[in-house]
Amino acid sequence: MHDLVSSLFTSLQNNEMVRNRECVVKSSKLVGEILKVLQRNGYIGAFEFIEDGRGGKYRIQLLGRINRSAPIRPRMSVKKDGYEMYEKQYLPGRGIGILVVTTPAGVLSHTEAMKLGQGGRLLGYVY
Repeated sequence: MHDLVSSLFTSLQNNEMVRNRECVVKSSKLVGEILKVLQRNGYIGAFEFIEDGRGGKYRIQLLGRINRSAPIRPRMSVKKDGYEMYEKQYLPGRGIGILVVTTPAGVLSHTEAMKLGQGGRLLGYVY
């Protein structure tokens, strides 16, 4: 079994580097939730689910706004007031980019999680 979250972030990075307008990744519920977070924050355009009889895929419209995206392995736990340390470690500057976090309230960006006062596990980052 492959890690679909790592595959998603790597595929986004690689397709943005060669300036493709869209990419296709394998689907899961978690991948769909991550794509919603990236779309809300303006990093990707529309995405659609394609049923292929083997679990499905997502076709993602790329906008050329991703400079770097990568998974965070191992998935570290973070408390509701501990995002700043990881923001310094993974993002280039304050207010630039997002950390994608899975919380009890769902998959959120780190700024949304801080507003809700939620801790969780880090999945990846995009800027």
